[in-house]
Amino acid sequence: MGMEFLCYHRDRPGSLPLRYGLMEEHWSYMDRYAKEMIARGPTLAGDGDTPTGSVHIVDLPDPVAARVFAFDEPNYQAGVYRDVLLRRWRNTLGRTMWDFPGGRTGGNRYLVLGLGTGQAADLAVPPDRDELIAYGPLLSDDGATWLGTAVLVRAPAPETARAILTPDRYADIEVHNWQFGGRPS
Repeated sequence: MGMEFLCYHRDRPGSLPLRYGLMEEHWSYMDRYAKEMIARGPTLAGDGDTPTGSVHIVDLPDPVAARVFAFDEPNYQAGVYRDVLLRRWRNTLGRTMWDFPGGRTGGNRYLVLGLGTGQAADLAVPPDRDELIAYGPLLSDDGATWLGTAVLVRAPAPETARAILTPDRYADIEVHNWQFGGRPS
């Protein structure tokens, strides 16, 4: 068994044409990691349609393999992304997004990133786990230090998604529109 990592590539402003031009290269690259994938999908602008980034949660052998995954990705290599958040992550639900009982569609879905400060928070899975697609702590490469929490969730609104995390325990909480990813069938 490997280590789980969350990789969030954030798009560079004005890079949408380049992103669309590299779609097949991106899918082909991700196809190589299909067995390791826990969750994936784009973050979206307020219009719910325009990509703003890409989330991938993968099970890989070690931090070196995670960096290869993140930085050899064709969109990254071509300059689509402005930055990359790459952290160890722990799959506290013990499932993939494909096991989410709510399915691939229906309802609003969000990526919630709590960027930690101080003592670890929100380590236990919240009681209403039926709306959680993925949930777990963000950790240092050695897994010893808590750096925050990352959640994929179905929720009625961004404020509801944000409320999953304890607000005063984080330096910042980001909420991004998100949708299930994967090669279109």
